[in-house]
Amino acid sequence: MRVVDRPVTEEDRKKNRYFEHMANMSGSIQTIYNSEEIAVRIDPSIMTSITKKVHDTALERMREKFIASVSEEQKKQLTPEELNFDAHYVLLVRAADLEKA
Repeated sequence: MRVVDRPVTEEDRKKNRYFEHMANMSGSIQTIYNSEEIAVRIDPSIMTSITKKVHDTALERMREKFIASVSEEQKKQLTPEELNFDAHYVLLVRAADLEKA
């Protein structure tokens, strides 16, 4: 699915439901809550450089917070993959703002 490219309305801003950076992002539907809330897991390979940078910064903060919350004994039991976990980039989108990719 792909997020449509359309102007952002005042209603969008009030309800935090559509932003310019979401336009043309594509991915797969992860969860459908209702027609106003559909979780779309975005394909990282199509992210813009700015979106990718923001995502990478957030991921680094998540990792740091996780490491800070784990004891030294627990850290010894974690694999490198577990310590360097990845995070999905998911957008919550309205059905009206999605189209088939």
